[in-house]
Amino acid sequence: MTRSLSPPSGSSYDGEDRAVSRRRSALSSAGPRITGTDIGGQSSGASCVITTDSEGRRIARQSSHVQSIELRTYVFLDSLQPQLAAYMGTVSQGFLPIPGDACLWLEVSPGMAVHRVTDIALKASTVRLGQMVVERAFGSIAMYHRDQSNVLHSGEVVLEAIGSSIDRRSRCEVTWTEIIRAITPDHAVLINRQNRRGSMIQAGMSMFILETEPAGYVLMAANEAEKASNITVVDVKAVGAFGRLTLAGKEGDVEEAAAAAMRAVAQING
Repeated sequence: MTRSLSPPSGSSYDGEDRAVSRRRSALSSAGPRITGTDIGGQSSGASCVITTDSEGRRIARQSSHVQSIELRTYVFLDSLQPQLAAYMGTVSQGFLPIPGDACLWLEVSPGMAVHRVTDIALKASTVRLGQMVVERAFGSIAMYHRDQSNVLHSGEVVLEAIGSSIDRRSRCEVTWTEIIRAITPDHAVLINRQNRRGSMIQAGMSMFILETEPAGYVLMAANEAEKASNITVVDVKAVGAFGRLTLAGKEGDVEEAAAAAMRAVAQING
């Protein structure tokens, strides 16, 4: 005898079938679901992209990451001096600076955050990216433009985006400063072999050295020193844990340049 596989009418199976049918009908009328977010299928007008729950959390995390970027160095140079512009050109991987250009040097922490800062700055105005250094702890960028207002505007947009301001940048700590007079030939040769990107120092010259933390502040010291005196720019290291500046020239010129460099450093903290 063949038995029917259908459940008897009025059994509990009929109730389950009706419940399943009602759920399917409700889902079809409400539209498809994407990770818990309903998309109405009968709304009129232009369609829109609805951010899913997981996407919303990701965007919130990105926003908090931008707000957590630490501003270590903010250096605005109104007019790059010829030797400093030439020196920066020897280490630049991007657009080369021209003497007289305005320059903005930014250093942020952590290092990878420099990509976000670069993107914001370049989209804010027509500045040109001259250098970008990405280290584990710190990241630095240099931007140039003939028009000072463009450079300043990009800087303002970056500060607003990361929720910071110029007065919240790290203080400039001078870790070493000294003038060495009448340098010896052996000393001069070794300095020239170690620093091949700047000008050479000659025996008998006096030498001014400055070390700062953070590193980027030596750029302001170098630019103001070159404005103030007839000196030779030997070395300017503006990346890393410490910045190092080496200038050379006649004793009186070096003393005048050193005074201008230290005044620039004092203005940063002021």
